[in-house]
Amino acid sequence: MVQLYQEDLLTKLTHLDSEGRPTMVDVTAKEIVHRVARATGSIRLQPQTIALIESGGVKKGNVLTTAELAGIQAAKRTGDLIPLCHPLPLSHVEVRAELTTDGVMVNSSVTCVARTGVEMEALTAVQLALLTVYDMCKAVDKTMVMEGVQLVEKKKTPLEK
Repeated sequence: MVQLYQEDLLTKLTHLDSEGRPTMVDVTAKEIVHRVARATGSIRLQPQTIALIESGGVKKGNVLTTAELAGIQAAKRTGDLIPLCHPLPLSHVEVRAELTTDGVMVNSSVTCVARTGVEMEALTAVQLALLTVYDMCKAVDKTMVMEGVQLVEKKKTPLEK
């Protein structure tokens, strides 16, 4: 039964070859299309931390702007960070970090024209932006929790010929 489950898994996981070894998916035959992915996530902060960010009192600098820059940089480096992820020619990356009543909400949007999607880039952008908030606030808030990182949209549109 376990062997049957493993064989079934091997046919479904695209990053494993027939022997169960890791492989980068061959996208050569796929059509080049316009692709967009959007992701979101948040980090819960103490009210004092939110007030400190709002007032610009965090010693390491502007938390929201730094988080946005970190997210953009992370999206651009996703292929270097995730072993089987294709490096992609990104045409646009937008990351927005906003204060909420509970902490910081981060949203990302990543666009490219390629044979494979940009979901991992959008998710990586959000996660690294949240990690940046964590890093910048860890001296004053020991209870931060990152949560809800998820893909919220993925679309592809054929190129006009």
